[in-house]
Amino acid sequence: MTESCVTWLYAIAFDVHPVTSVRQAALTGVAGESVHVVEESGLLGIVGSVPVSDFGEEELRERLQDLDWLEAAARAHHKVISTVAREGNIIPLRFATIYHDDDRVRSLLAERRADFASALNRVAGRTEWGIKAYIDPRTLEGQEPHDAIPEEGGSPGTAYLLRRRAQRQGQETVQRAAQDRAEQIHVALQELAVESAHHRPQDARLAQYEGSMILNTSYLVPNALTDEFVTAVQDIRGRFPDVRIELVGPWPAYSFAGDDIGPERA
Repeated sequence: MTESCVTWLYAIAFDVHPVTSVRQAALTGVAGESVHVVEESGLLGIVGSVPVSDFGEEELRERLQDLDWLEAAARAHHKVISTVAREGNIIPLRFATIYHDDDRVRSLLAERRADFASALNRVAGRTEWGIKAYIDPRTLEGQEPHDAIPEEGGSPGTAYLLRRRAQRQGQETVQRAAQDRAEQIHVALQELAVESAHHRPQDARLAQYEGSMILNTSYLVPNALTDEFVTAVQDIRGRFPDVRIELVGPWPAYSFAGDDIGPERA
C-alpha cells in the first residue's frame, strides 16, 4: 500500500521557465523525495510529495523542535530553490509551505495567477542580497560629554541620581550613534536597490555573534548593478571601521516574493 503523502511547495515559476534542473537533474527534497513539476494556468509549481507520517501537522510541529533535523531540512529546501533559480526567475516559498496534494497546488496557481505573475515580473533580473551590521557599543561610549558629577559637596542621594542620569544619557548617546550608522549604511545601499526589507535583529545566542546587530536588511538588486552594490559595501566598511558588515547572498528573492502564500492544509 502506498503511503499517504502531502505536497511540499518549494517555488513557483512561469511555464516558459526551463525546468531541466527538476526533470533531468534528479533533484531531491526535504524528505529525500523526487522533486517534480505541477503545471497550471501558465505557471509551474516546484513540489515534492512528502509522507504524512513525518509531515502531518502534529508530526511536523515535533520535528521543528529538532534543531539537527531543522538545519538539514532547511538546507535541502534551499538547495531545491537555488538550483531551480539558476534556470530563471522564481518565487521561492517559505520553509514548510505544505498543501493537501498536487491538485490543491494546481488550484492555488489558478486562483492566484495574477498575484504570482506580478511577483515573478517584480523579481525578474534581480537578486536578493543581505546586509548584517554589528557594532560593539563600547566603541561608541564617550562620544559626547556627559554632565559632570560633583565629587564633593553634594548629598549621596544627589550624586547617585546624577550618576544614573549620566548612565541613561550615555546609553541614549550610544543608541543614537548606532542608529545613525545604520541609517547611513541603509541609505547608501538603498540607492542601488529597487526594494529593501528590514528584518528583526537575530538572537545573539542563536546566531552566535558579539556586540549589537544594528542592521539586518535584504536588498533586491538589479543583476546589472551587482558589482556596484558589492563595491558600495566595501566602501562603507572603510567609512565605518567600528562597524562589522556582513554581506550575504546572492539568493533567490525570498524577501520580495510575497509572504501570504500558505502553508495550507485540507
